[in-house]
Amino acid sequence: MEILAPHLKQRGLYVAAGRDENAPPQYLADHQKLLARLAAEPALYEKVQVTKFNADRHEIAPPGTTDFVLTFRNLHNWIERNEIEGALRAFHKALKPGGVLGVVDHRGRTDLTQEAQMKNGYVRQDYAVDMIQKAGFRLIGVSEVNANAKDTKDHPEGVWTLPPTYRLKDVERAKYAAIGESDRFTLKFVKQ
Repeated sequence: MEILAPHLKQRGLYVAAGRDENAPPQYLADHQKLLARLAAEPALYEKVQVTKFNADRHEIAPPGTTDFVLTFRNLHNWIERNEIEGALRAFHKALKPGGVLGVVDHRGRTDLTQEAQMKNGYVRQDYAVDMIQKAGFRLIGVSEVNANAKDTKDHPEGVWTLPPTYRLKDVERAKYAAIGESDRFTLKFVKQ
């Protein structure tokens, strides 16, 4: 948002698909922080439009009007809550024909099933690609810009052991800081 909203201010519209009233309390608190930030920096964010998002229970934008949908580190949450199919339907509906879906998430291990690594926040890349393509998208690009070979994907608190979360607080913090953020896949799809 910090990069795209100011860039789009004179060129288009940035829509932030936020939480709806059914979200867990901690997510609603984060949503309120987002709204406060937008209000506090109108020079940057006055044209940001916030819509409700909860799988496909709400339209995130009028059908067929969106050029790009970007999601960062959300698939694992939607898969765990059985909301992934609905989220992908909402994205597909909002996008124009040929519109782009960009996806970044914590890359899971290929020697474990998706189910076996859900509680650790990781998503198998092949699983993600298959699921997204079944929702009406075609994979057109893969980038390793967010790859991290140091991430062994076997941390006591999953991806949240690593920065920026540091769920273990100061326990072996230097070790996890040296690893860095999680290994992530970066995928580009188009709506078919």
